[in-house]
Amino acid sequence: MKLVSYRKKKRVAYAVVADGVDGPAEKATAIPVKGDFAKKYPSIRAVLEGKALGKLAKWSKGRKASLKLSDVEFLPPLHDAEKVLCIGVNYAKRHPVHGEMPPPENISMFIKAEGGLVGHLEPLEYPVEGPRDSFDYEGELVLVFGKGGRHIAKEKAFDHIAGYTIMDDGSVRDWQKHSVTAGKNFYASGSSGPWFVTADEIDDPFDMQLSTKLNGEEVQNAKVSDMIFDISTLVNYVSTFIELKPGDILSTGSPEGSGGSRQPQRFLVPGDELEIEWSGIGTLRNKVSGT
Repeated sequence: MKLVSYRKKKRVAYAVVADGVDGPAEKATAIPVKGDFAKKYPSIRAVLEGKALGKLAKWSKGRKASLKLSDVEFLPPLHDAEKVLCIGVNYAKRHPVHGEMPPPENISMFIKAEGGLVGHLEPLEYPVEGPRDSFDYEGELVLVFGKGGRHIAKEKAFDHIAGYTIMDDGSVRDWQKHSVTAGKNFYASGSSGPWFVTADEIDDPFDMQLSTKLNGEEVQNAKVSDMIFDISTLVNYVSTFIELKPGDILSTGSPEGSGGSRQPQRFLVPGDELEIEWSGIGTLRNKVSGT
């Protein structure tokens, strides 16, 4: 299943995307989740907490896809996630802040606060604070947890992953130089979406491929198998010190090609359009607003 979170007429809801989606997410139709099911499970996070993905599939079977996604405001699929966890350098690349560096020996990570992410098609807010030439993008694969836990063994990691979505890990690099937390948490600086795809939709997660385009030009291309620390290692590491919960998300890092790692550097400016595609999931698209 593909599940989308949205706002329509100030009401926040979610829907099951119709089968056979081909093309931009905004051209798809979906089955709005409502009635007693929505009362019991008011968000995708609530469905995961209730271990109700199977129930949702049965509920939606045979129902009409009456919602045009062109009529809604997309929200990050897990907009109410308790934890938005992000991995730092996880691909071989030139570091976007520190330049040439050896591959990391250890996993690094940070957390995004509420308000830092917008949904598909929503504008990325160009930062006006400080230097105006360090607003960066990073296309990343996001793990969505359906089962929580601590000390998750590597061989059990995929038992805890309910599915996947996409993130633009937006950064203000000049602020990141003195504070990673600040540089990674500017309001509406990143995005997530367009939807959450359940794990059963992905034949081989290690074969998923990223293609990030800036104004139509491909700037990032990599596979999950290119990661320095693989998915199982990340889940094991994070669950050592954090209790993961259903609905938590973990963004897995970004490869070469972000603005800061390019030579010469190329940061985002108002009017730029960013498209982040992961095979098997879809394409997250946003434009940069501001002047």
